[in-house]
Amino acid sequence: MRVIFSFIFLTMIITLGICAFVAYRSKKSIGKPVTLLEASLIPPIVGNLMIIASTQKQVAVLGCYLYFLGMNLIMYALLRYTFEYCMMKWVSPILKYIIHFLLIIDSIQILLNPIFGHAFKNEMIYIDSEPIYRLVPYAGQTFHRIVDYSIFLDILIIFIFKIKQTSKVYVKRYMVILMSMIATGAVLTIIIFSRIPVDVSMLGFGIVGYLVFYFSLFYRPAGLLDSMLASIAYDIPDALFFFDLFGKCIWANGSGKKMTGVHNNEYELCGKKIYEMFGTIDIEKREWSEKKVIGSGNAARYYSLDTYVLDDEKGKKTGTYLNIHDNTDDQQSFKNELYKATHDLLTGIYNKEYLYEMIKKTLIKNPDERFCIVFVDVKNFKIVNDIFGTDFGDHALRCIADWIKSDVSSKCVYGRLAGDTFGMCIPIEEFDEERLEMELSDFIVVSGSMEHHVLIHLGVYEVIDINTDVTLMFDRAHLALSSIKDEYNKHIVRYDDNMRAKVIWDQKISAQLHEAIIEGQLQPYLQPIADNSGKVVGCEALVRWIHPEYGFLPPGNFIPVFEKNGMIVEIDRFMWKSACEILSKWKSEGIDMFVSVNISPKDFYFMDVTAEIKNLVKRFGVSPSKLRIEITETVMMDDAEKRLSILKEFRDDGFIVEMDDFGSGFSSLNMLKDMPVDVLKIDMNFLGKTTDDKRSQTILRNILKLTNDLEIASLTEGIETEEHYKILVEMGCKLFQGYFFAKPMPVEEFEDYCNIRQVK
Repeated sequence: MRVIFSFIFLTMIITLGICAFVAYRSKKSIGKPVTLLEASLIPPIVGNLMIIASTQKQVAVLGCYLYFLGMNLIMYALLRYTFEYCMMKWVSPILKYIIHFLLIIDSIQILLNPIFGHAFKNEMIYIDSEPIYRLVPYAGQTFHRIVDYSIFLDILIIFIFKIKQTSKVYVKRYMVILMSMIATGAVLTIIIFSRIPVDVSMLGFGIVGYLVFYFSLFYRPAGLLDSMLASIAYDIPDALFFFDLFGKCIWANGSGKKMTGVHNNEYELCGKKIYEMFGTIDIEKREWSEKKVIGSGNAARYYSLDTYVLDDEKGKKTGTYLNIHDNTDDQQSFKNELYKATHDLLTGIYNKEYLYEMIKKTLIKNPDERFCIVFVDVKNFKIVNDIFGTDFGDHALRCIADWIKSDVSSKCVYGRLAGDTFGMCIPIEEFDEERLEMELSDFIVVSGSMEHHVLIHLGVYEVIDINTDVTLMFDRAHLALSSIKDEYNKHIVRYDDNMRAKVIWDQKISAQLHEAIIEGQLQPYLQPIADNSGKVVGCEALVRWIHPEYGFLPPGNFIPVFEKNGMIVEIDRFMWKSACEILSKWKSEGIDMFVSVNISPKDFYFMDVTAEIKNLVKRFGVSPSKLRIEITETVMMDDAEKRLSILKEFRDDGFIVEMDDFGSGFSSLNMLKDMPVDVLKIDMNFLGKTTDDKRSQTILRNILKLTNDLEIASLTEGIETEEHYKILVEMGCKLFQGYFFAKPMPVEEFEDYCNIRQVK
């Protein structure tokens, strides 16, 4: 028996050493705790080998010390391994330190046994006529057993807790180790109390070591991967169906059962339901895909069907699985995003970009049909928002959109361009101008107790070339609207060649302005201004263009163009400079007359008007009182308070400020009380077409009286006859301007006219 157990223990020591080495080389996180545990099992086995193999008492006693200290090392290593293997954490760091402290104290008291003899001693007995030194335990040995058994019991409890907590597929990896430890502990207990001299429990510790080594580093639970894959497949949102080699459905996941309405494991019924729902499904091809739609409208469901053939390890077909993905949410989301990208969210009709795209497609699709582009403009829409509020304004836009899309064919395309403008592309035969005029003449928007007549204008461009850019088509339709402006009795206007010619003309002369100024094509013309005695006391500087190709250009052919595009600023700057040059020349010649220059409303947007004019006056050494500043009432329409301060600044610096075209507008009389002006230019329209218009004469007489009372000089323009002149003199007018005296003329002619030209 001694030889047999010696051989067994020696074999265990060698194999445990190999296990420790392999675990040490492992890259798994559990490798280090396993290494320590495998190595800790060797000392107590070596100790037991010394006890049973030696007949010398000293060797047997040394084996006991190695055995007891090795058991403490086992408890420490087993505890560390347990926490790592079971993936547990210490409840409290204090508890951890207490256990470690007990193991250290126990090891110390065992080592002190040779001095105090309190732990154990060895007594000799005979087995098979051979002496063996059996252990005789004392108090110290009892303490040692209490410490180790307590830790061992805690380790068993941790394993039991982990088994209850974990999934069934993992129970085996914990249960085997737990049962082997319980068995080993039970055997050890029996040996202790029966005082059997050979500790066969070491065999159990060896087995525990081998199990730990295998289950920690190499074991993979049988069926774990299959179970996990089945669980994953069962819970995924796509419907999965597996068919055998004969086309019979043998398994379906949860989504598949739900789709087919099968709640038990009648998988064959699932297959039949799938065929009923989707019709033909090809499970013979290696890969097959198809899109299916079930239902229609908002209730439609969209599916993607894909089949794949499954092969075994030899490449032979074992079956097919079908994957059905519900794309309905994706399709709905795509439709929503597409709608937002192509439609105006307020009105529900196309937005500008998509409208242009659809018009282009419509024209290409119907090359033999005639279409017209309609630019829909809501006039003065800002007033609607200001008076009724934005909610009413939004409602009005929706009503207009509803009107646009009503009673049109599928060939008509419409959308919202921006703000209060809309666009249409409509077959010419559907464009009923008479009906539209009637509808637009009484277009009323009603919301609750509020209602408002909305003025809508339509600019119409007939498509001649479908290859023309859609943007250009709408530009031409929009251009047509400029001919009706704010008219209330006409709502529809068509684009014609005259409008196109005007656009070309505007572009041409705008491009030539800079060169015209440099080359002297632009010239100041002077129109005399006389006093009530008929003497010329000054003039108004008016720009004229002597064009090298077109000759003398009437101001009406280019001034409105430059007023619109802002280039009037360059003309005004040129005229101010020219006026200062004339005044500077007259000053040197001793001529005492003023020159009146115009200021456009656009000038205030593009430059500092006061600084510009002051610099010119200073540069040419001209008296500010000789350069009169002439404005119209439209200058005051925007930012009136700031403009008033600018006029006051002119007057404070010695300039004479004139207000032009008084009476031609609507707000002049109301603004007169606040405007810092020195001269009021009165429009001759007050006299009407005949001089015996008593009503007009009464109004004009009172205006002249009003200017005298306000100490404002009066200047009547448009005097064409001597009769006009005499009537106005009688009424008390101070200054006069018109064709009765002279038309605007070049500077030299003006000087000759006034007989002021120097003879050299």
